Amino acid sequence: MPYLLSLLIFSPLAAVLLAGLLPSRKHQWFRMLALAVSIGQLLALIALFNSLSPNISLYYAEQARWLNISLGTWGVLQANYLVAVDGLSLPLVALSVVVLLIAVISSWHEQKNVKGYFMLLLTLNGAIIGSFCALDMLLFYVFFEFMLIPMYFLIGIWGGARREYASVKFLLYTLFGSILILIVFIGLYLGVGVVQFGQILHSFSVLDWQDAHYHMTGSWLTSSETYGGFTLKAWAFLFLLVGFGIKLPTVPFHTWLPDAHVEASTPISVILAALLLKVGGYGLARVVLPVFPAETIQFSGLVGGLGVVSIVYGGFNALASKDLKRLIAYSSVSHMGFVLLGLASGTTEGIAGAVYQMTSHGIITSMLFLIAGVLYDRTHDRLIDNYSGLSTVMPRYTALIMIAFFAGMGLPGFSGFIAEVLVLLGGFNPLSLVPVWLPALAASGLLLAAGYFAWTIQRMLYGPFVTKGFAGTLTDLTSRERFMLVSLAILTLWLGILPQGLLSLINPFAEGLSRLLSEHLVP
Repeated sequence: MPYLLSLLIFSPLAAVLLAGLLPSRKHQWFRMLALAVSIGQLLALIALFNSLSPNISLYYAEQARWLNISLGTWGVLQANYLVAVDGLSLPLVALSVVVLLIAVISSWHEQKNVKGYFMLLLTLNGAIIGSFCALDMLLFYVFFEFMLIPMYFLIGIWGGARREYASVKFLLYTLFGSILILIVFIGLYLGVGVVQFGQILHSFSVLDWQDAHYHMTGSWLTSSETYGGFTLKAWAFLFLLVGFGIKLPTVPFHTWLPDAHVEASTPISVILAALLLKVGGYGLARVVLPVFPAETIQFSGLVGGLGVVSIVYGGFNALASKDLKRLIAYSSVSHMGFVLLGLASGTTEGIAGAVYQMTSHGIITSMLFLIAGVLYDRTHDRLIDNYSGLSTVMPRYTALIMIAFFAGMGLPGFSGFIAEVLVLLGGFNPLSLVPVWLPALAASGLLLAAGYFAWTIQRMLYGPFVTKGFAGTLTDLTSRERFMLVSLAILTLWLGILPQGLLSLINPFAEGLSRLLSEHLVP
């Protein structure tokens, strides 16, 4: 079927225009519209899987002319509407469709400015999926920036007591990273091109950026001059590492994340942790490693080291957290460190593990924030020490929180186990680009995860039931909450027990990127 990716990207944006015409008092209409769009995207995703061409590098692609603007002596500004899915983007697009559907269901009882809320949620929907599909980097940057606006307002208007501070901090951090990314993207556009009919045609396509034949002789991409001890290509690599590292987020660029999570409402925390963080990992795997393979090898120790620091630092902060949402936020910092380590290893196992980790973490962290939201909706309290003995009054909730926490620990049978084992295997591989002590140290993150999740289980679920001032409000899961949590639990178990289906999609991308990096190793 044609135009399935366009349908996934633009159907929520079209729904925004329709929602703008509806009267604000019709709250249920906006809920039903958002739900209809998400269900339609799920059906389009199923059709997409049935339309894949798995024997080529791009499983599904769409292309059309977008911009063709004459700039006089500067040449012609060209950009294409080029969207596609491969072993990197397809799992993230599928994850986006599922998580955004869960976010709509989780938002069902939102009462504050319902029209504005669902219009922003639908806008964010299209921008996220567009970012994961775009192979023209100007188009990617448009979607990348377009995510900031709705997320800023969704935190700043519908968040907690310190929502203004958290939303501004999120915006400033991300804008700083975006500026660094834009500088490099402009440089790559000017440094990549072909000569046709006496005219230089530049390109925003990341596929052209990866092809050394398009790197124009005499441009900064072929220069060996150094500035501050590094070539311009090395500086470009570092700019992109910081830009996408802020979004990931990696230590020390992570401080916006705990504040944003604590103040955001439950559905927005789910989207932020499950999807927006993955754009950082996606950018590293899509642009940074394949476009700068020599620099990736040069700085592999730095990248892997940042990943390990994030794993350990995030784990210790989660262990010290008293707020349940802050604990989950720091656990995300820790688990996303495995993405950096896997990519830095440059091995097929490590890269495949990084992509698997992004997908797995999106599912698990959605469960974790929904679980935190269940308690907060009933008691307006997130302090772990204020809960005890929940298993006696909330047995269904207890069963699902145990699944989510065990998955977060990376125990066998859950998707996190497969991802983290692949990353560690890639790091210990003799062909790995990172020193062997880095994955050895990263393994301590598994022990830390077991510590903070097991300790939370012990404090919150067992012992005498203590109400801490909110007696009578703790009821077990509703049918809506059960549907969301059980669906995610099935997914993490499925990917933990039967990983080969997803790995068969990821492996061609991982093998190709690993082969590209190995070709740039100095004999």
